[in-house]
Amino acid sequence: MDWSDIWVLYRHELRSAFRDRTIVMNGILVPVFMYPIMLWVMFTGIVFVMGQMERESSRLVILDPPSAHSALIDTLEAQTNLEIREDVVNADSGMVLLRAGELDALVEFLPPAAEASDLDDNFQVLIRYDRAVGRSNQASNRVESAVAAYRSEWLTQQASALGIAEIDREQFRIVEDNVSTDEQIGTLLMGFMIPMFLVLMIALGCLMPAIDSTAGERERSTWETLMTVSASRLSVVTAKYFYVATLGILAGVLNVLAMFASIGAIIGPLIMDLGESANAIQFSLPLLALPVMIVAAIALALFFAAAMMILAAFARTFKDGQAMVGPVMMLAMAPIFLGQQTDQTLTPVVAAIPVANAAMMIRDAINGVFLWPLIAETLAVLLAMVTVCLLIARALLKTEDFLLGSFDGSFWRFAKERVLGRKQVDGNMADTGVRGN
Repeated sequence: MDWSDIWVLYRHELRSAFRDRTIVMNGILVPVFMYPIMLWVMFTGIVFVMGQMERESSRLVILDPPSAHSALIDTLEAQTNLEIREDVVNADSGMVLLRAGELDALVEFLPPAAEASDLDDNFQVLIRYDRAVGRSNQASNRVESAVAAYRSEWLTQQASALGIAEIDREQFRIVEDNVSTDEQIGTLLMGFMIPMFLVLMIALGCLMPAIDSTAGERERSTWETLMTVSASRLSVVTAKYFYVATLGILAGVLNVLAMFASIGAIIGPLIMDLGESANAIQFSLPLLALPVMIVAAIALALFFAAAMMILAAFARTFKDGQAMVGPVMMLAMAPIFLGQQTDQTLTPVVAAIPVANAAMMIRDAINGVFLWPLIAETLAVLLAMVTVCLLIARALLKTEDFLLGSFDGSFWRFAKERVLGRKQVDGNMADTGVRGN
């Protein structure tokens, strides 16, 4: 293996990649613009939907309203987001309309329960709604909120009429104290978003170059030509491997930078629209988190590049290559299954699971938790996986069927026929030798 040949081929692959529209789009533009566009679309959609829901009127039917509580009925009728229908006279017809979607809620005033009947003009409210329908669920919440506010005021009046002091009515109160700081809330959001999208972007950054440098070469009929250059086969494949890993690292780094530049600028105005202070969430990272994230990104890129190139190398077309690297992309989804609980940290078991260990290591670094022995275990596991992939690639380079593209099948079929099939042949030969003796 000649490093000067590798350097020449590596630069050639990079120049070719930056001329390829697909690779530039998926490796550079998508990581840079995905966060701003995705966050803007997502949060703008949330604000829009919330505004639409607030402006949407709820269709109600009120049955048997008590005359002693006409103020409650007046309050419900005065709300602009409640539309009270007068054409329904009983619960049965109201339920028919509710199930048909022509009514959002059916409000029925009932006599009080036996234990509450001693209080004059007391009542209870039965709200029938369809929980599976968002509009009906919102109607129930609106009516319940109005009734609860009226009930509190009415109980205060009744207690005052009976001469019950306020201190005697209020036996206990609930006081909440949120001890988390603005930085901790921002860290919680980053701890959930950065590991997930960083791993995905590294995988996506490696995806197109890995397929193009293997299956794409076969589809363009340039693979055999490339194998005839003066550089050794190992040098050619090594240059391609470094090129794929470089684009994966580039995609991950650009993704994190874009997220940091956009998350505060987009979430801040959203919080102000929701009535909170613009400084309600602050985003900051510990200094040690950056080198840990960079090391994790490099290890992930080396692993994804090796695994994807091995699987895609058996494809004869670009489309087949996309299908063959599916298992690696599924592995890149591992951070989603880790959840977002901040009390979960890297453990010896998680550190032994590829990809998931790197995602958890990044989350711990964002939260300011640095478990160095487990970080070392995580990197050792990832580098071990890279080593295994490189050994497999080296073995494949010695196979003429693989180099010439004469083998028709996937990597799994190749491994089954060449490894398991060879063991079976050896076993048959051993049995034949025993019988011959």
